[in-house]
Amino acid sequence: MIALDIDGTLLDGRTSHIPAANVEAIVAAAALGIEIVLVTGRRFDFTRDVAEQIPCELHLIVSNGAVIKSRNGETHLRHLLPRRIAHEVLVATAAYRSGASVVFDRVEENQVMLEHIDWDDPTRKIYYQRNRRFLGEARPLESCLNEDPIQVGFTGTIATVRETIAVLRAHPLANEFTIALTEYEDRDFSIMDVLQLGITKGVALAEWAQRRGVEREAVMAIGDNWNDMEMLEFAGLPVVMGNGIAELKTLGWPVTLDNDQGGVADAIRRYALTEA
Repeated sequence: MIALDIDGTLLDGRTSHIPAANVEAIVAAAALGIEIVLVTGRRFDFTRDVAEQIPCELHLIVSNGAVIKSRNGETHLRHLLPRRIAHEVLVATAAYRSGASVVFDRVEENQVMLEHIDWDDPTRKIYYQRNRRFLGEARPLESCLNEDPIQVGFTGTIATVRETIAVLRAHPLANEFTIALTEYEDRDFSIMDVLQLGITKGVALAEWAQRRGVEREAVMAIGDNWNDMEMLEFAGLPVVMGNGIAELKTLGWPVTLDNDQGGVADAIRRYALTEA
């Protein structure tokens, strides 16, 4: 089994497309009977667009491990955030509401709820435009919690999101949820998700591998950021992207090329295709 992060790993950094070399290597691995899994912080619909570019069977672990689906939308596993916890998180982080969202496992409309959508926001307008049909508004945001969500999410500068995390770490219910963090220092941009307690990419990958009868020693995982840590720790062969955060490169794991140089293809060729 090969588990692939998407942003900063599978996609290049210049155009956010999958390099042809990556697609070729993935298809070659799948042809040898190696299962391909995309493991991402993206929600399902935002992931499926990427999956459609890869012409082989694969599964999707999305929302940082909270949901596992087939490409056709069939759900295999869900770990939702209790709405009571989501409500407390939103109340505690009211000062950071402009960057907050609540994500639900819904077919299309009102998948992602925000308190206010500024279509001209320079850091978010591209995301808003690409996901227009999935977005909804609720004022106050916590009023949307009529069912358990997948997650409560926050975006913003690195400093702002770290402040938000500090608030949540100090909350009386801090031991009742999990935080997943992704930081892009070159863009001064962070994404943070609040998930059901214990849910990570690594936990979901372990659950999926067990369900598929694949031992952890036969799993290769490739990632680049903080939210990939548990996935890399689980894998028998963890591979860090050349563009990955410095902390991941200090752990003694193999490092491949960066995402603009086809690092995924390089890792698959070196560690999967030669071993098969």
